[in-house]
Amino acid sequence: MELQPGREAVVRVAVATLWTSPEAVRPVDRPALTAGADISAWVSGMDTDQQVGDCVLSQLLLGERVLVGELRPDGWARVVAVEQPAAKLDPRGYPGWLPADQLAPIDPARTGTEHPLAVDATVTALHATPNGPVVLPGVVVGTRLVPAGPAQDDWRPVHVPGRAAPLWLPDEHLAPASAATPTAEQALAVAQRLLDVVYIWGGLSAHGIDCSGLVHLAWRRFGVLLPRDADDQAVATTPVPLGAERPGDLYFFARPGRKIHHIGIVTAPGDDGQRRMLHACYRRRRVIEEPLPADRAATLVGAHRV
Repeated sequence: MELQPGREAVVRVAVATLWTSPEAVRPVDRPALTAGADISAWVSGMDTDQQVGDCVLSQLLLGERVLVGELRPDGWARVVAVEQPAAKLDPRGYPGWLPADQLAPIDPARTGTEHPLAVDATVTALHATPNGPVVLPGVVVGTRLVPAGPAQDDWRPVHVPGRAAPLWLPDEHLAPASAATPTAEQALAVAQRLLDVVYIWGGLSAHGIDCSGLVHLAWRRFGVLLPRDADDQAVATTPVPLGAERPGDLYFFARPGRKIHHIGIVTAPGDDGQRRMLHACYRRRRVIEEPLPADRAATLVGAHRV
């Protein structure tokens, strides 16, 4: 099977990066463009200015579906990430470009009749055999995997796009992909495990993440697909009066007359006069938990609940 325009495909690397255009990539981005997509090396190779380059739109996780729109002779694919709602950009999902060799055609025989599993470890690796050589490192929390059979000696086989044989990971790194809506506290607990992760504009993984990516990924771990961008996340969630927010709710920020530009997850609602939040902070270039500084409090425009 081959990739075809107009057909869906799936991501075959641990984390694929979605770019504004093939021409926008920089020399520092090379590790993220290979067939192996070494996102850890990519992040560690960037300086603080490069971490916020606007050439990155989002990221996609192993097994995530895309709709292929165009395949260029130079190996780039224009796609729509159908699992990342972005109503203002494309009603089908988030549009962008990625290397075609980071995708695999969907295998109808492997869509999975069993309930999918979700990666619950912050970062894990897939192995050739139980406790054997690592084949695919850097798989992150929130990734959905199709089981290839029961666990054996505390290792679980899973189907992986683009690979004939199942790969293995510790069974304790997986959790059932529940269809039930999680509590706000459950989603907050996932986000708290990403404290100190590097801020990357467009990042959506435990290797590097941005403010709306942190919110998207925390709920995605439980199968809730919030929009990708903060202003769309505000539209998709329910406002609550300031003062009625609870841990796990969302704070939104905007300057007067401007659209929402930042989002954080409530960790303390300010009963003592001091609101706190967990957020991927552009200024500090990492995920932090802190009281709202005065300038943040001045641009707080609302609290919402998922």
